[in-house]
Amino acid sequence: MRHPIQHTLAVGVGILAVVIGVWGVHHVVSGHDRQTTSATVNNTSSTSSSTSTTNAKRSAIQAKIQAYLDQVGADKTVSVTFKNLTPKAGSTASKNALYNSGSLSASVNGDTLETSASTYKLFIAAYLFSHNYSWTDSATTGFNNMVVNSANDFSESILSEYGASTIDSYLTSQGWNKVFDDDRAAETTSNTLASVLTSLQAGTGAFSNSSLQQWLLSDMSKQVYRDGIPAAAGSGATVQDKVGFLDDVNNDAAIVTLPDGERFILVIMTHGHNQATLDFSRINTIAKQVIKLAYGA
Repeated sequence: MRHPIQHTLAVGVGILAVVIGVWGVHHVVSGHDRQTTSATVNNTSSTSSSTSTTNAKRSAIQAKIQAYLDQVGADKTVSVTFKNLTPKAGSTASKNALYNSGSLSASVNGDTLETSASTYKLFIAAYLFSHNYSWTDSATTGFNNMVVNSANDFSESILSEYGASTIDSYLTSQGWNKVFDDDRAAETTSNTLASVLTSLQAGTGAFSNSSLQQWLLSDMSKQVYRDGIPAAAGSGATVQDKVGFLDDVNNDAAIVTLPDGERFILVIMTHGHNQATLDFSRINTIAKQVIKLAYGA
């Protein structure tokens, strides 16, 4: 029979062993928790640092674009609106968080009313697309000529049939400015045209019917006056645009997809400087510089 003192010592040693074992497990688990917490903090810090770097780069690019636009628009003969869009899915550009949709934008004289010239035909399209227009063969041909060749007969017939005030009422209901007036040439702003293009490329509002939306975009990609933004974007780019020209007014409103998948809206409206009708050289120069500043192209 074991002596009581021996039995007590044995029990005490056993309890001590259990305590030491529990402490050891706690120490290991605590150490693991500290390592996990440290890794989480490091990952969060890295993500935050990357986001800050991206935001800083984006701000620097936007500041350069805005400074340039302020310079070219100082004499009030140019209105420009630029807005980047979500890059093409699966493209090289889609991997760059710098160019998330809407993260870059700039404008100068964006809310100044300018002579629309034939860019007003985008508003005609919006009105017809949202009012169940009956597309006869003749109307379809007229629409194509209106967009591709900038012919006036179809758009003028629509204005005559529905009336400027009726169409303007619809346009203002969409948040756009009144464009038409019997006493003056059609007027709009670069910001309003950019808003129309934003809706068009997204397939929303007046352009929610996808077949009509794609029809218009297809016609815009084939329009024949391509010395402005299309030429500036270069070969390999897809440019869906509508130009306008009247006397010394030359305008270009475009949705652009660059070869690497970058996408953006660019509207440039110009007048003055003794420029001739269909002289898109100023538009070309401005577009090239905006693209270079935004995308390094």
